[in-house]
Amino acid sequence: MTNLTVLVIGSGGREHALAWALSRDTDVHIAPGNPGTAAVGTNHPVDAMDGEAVAALAVSLAADLVVVGPEAPLVAGVADAVRARGIPVFGPSAAAAQLEGSKAFAKEIMEAAGVPTADARLCLDMGEVVAALDEFGPPYVVKDDGLAAGKGVIVTDDREAAIRHAAGCRRVIVEEYLDGPEVSLFALSDGTSVLPFEPAQDFKRVGDGDTGPNTGGMGAYTPLPWAPPGLVEDVVVRVIQPTVDELRRRGTPFVGLVYAGLALTSVGLRVVEFNARFGDPETQPLLTRLKTPLSEVLLAAATGTLGGHAPLEWGSGAAVGVVVAAAGYPEAPRRGDRITGADIEGVFHAGTALDADGQLISAGGRVLTVVGTGDDLASAREAAYAKVALIDLPGGFSRTDIALKAASA
Repeated sequence: MTNLTVLVIGSGGREHALAWALSRDTDVHIAPGNPGTAAVGTNHPVDAMDGEAVAALAVSLAADLVVVGPEAPLVAGVADAVRARGIPVFGPSAAAAQLEGSKAFAKEIMEAAGVPTADARLCLDMGEVVAALDEFGPPYVVKDDGLAAGKGVIVTDDREAAIRHAAGCRRVIVEEYLDGPEVSLFALSDGTSVLPFEPAQDFKRVGDGDTGPNTGGMGAYTPLPWAPPGLVEDVVVRVIQPTVDELRRRGTPFVGLVYAGLALTSVGLRVVEFNARFGDPETQPLLTRLKTPLSEVLLAAATGTLGGHAPLEWGSGAAVGVVVAAAGYPEAPRRGDRITGADIEGVFHAGTALDADGQLISAGGRVLTVVGTGDDLASAREAAYAKVALIDLPGGFSRTDIALKAASA
């Protein structure tokens, strides 16, 4: 599988992790990339949202595979533009990416496929929102129907706060609250067959103890020592395979990464949400542990040859990823602060740039994801936080409790 040319689309921590993993056995190009991806491949100043520009770049590179990282280009049809040039793409079509692009569409698919999920109401005006809030009661769960970069959801006991959140959305989903721990499970799909990853858990709220507003994710870890036996097989059979089958039945086969956000509730497994791409920050610790060549399985998914592939192979031990965020995140992240100490193994760039002097600076809310590995979660956690301590970002902060409960069990 050597000498493949792979083009990764995007500029975040997920794309740095993908490019890093792919660079082991392929020639990697990233558009537009970031200062971190420049260390493992070649960056190209192409707009990730411009399908025709991305397709032209893929043609000029004679790319064997294009991997579209973020959700916005997928929903915008960037994968379709590349496929139209006859180049294999890992990433769903715009139609299939509605699995993430519209929560109402995802609910419709789940209902048709018999996938267990929270009861929900699609609300088109504030009267319907109020009625739905009263129907379900607290804790209130209110979601923006469209893409919101992981910040379109509020879970609160404060009815007025729920109403204010709904007022800021175009179309609103109000749904029942799901109790129990949440799990992220990724699975590769070629439109017919699926190949699951090991599960991970991420931490959405900004503060220790799951306090404060939702973010795009403040850290993640894998594996989950507390997960019930047979969880992955159960999710594949009851959630992911039926969803892929339903999308294929509708003529919109899903080729790419199905991300199932799950709640292990007191009444059983429920889907919280679907995403149509690798999750960030779960991807960073997961790919750090993956032994199967990533290029091999992504190409198999993109070319419809995933069926019969051996299960993914994982390294022993554990990986913990801790996000270093900018001052003011998530409401108003500060940009332009100089970063030092980040040039160490296991540091993935998300919101970084170079200033006029070529110095690394913050350029987003979640700036870095720092991954530590070890024989178990406790040692992986220790390794991650030791690296975080070496990094200086004025005003930057991290949660201090990523994987703490699982590592202490």
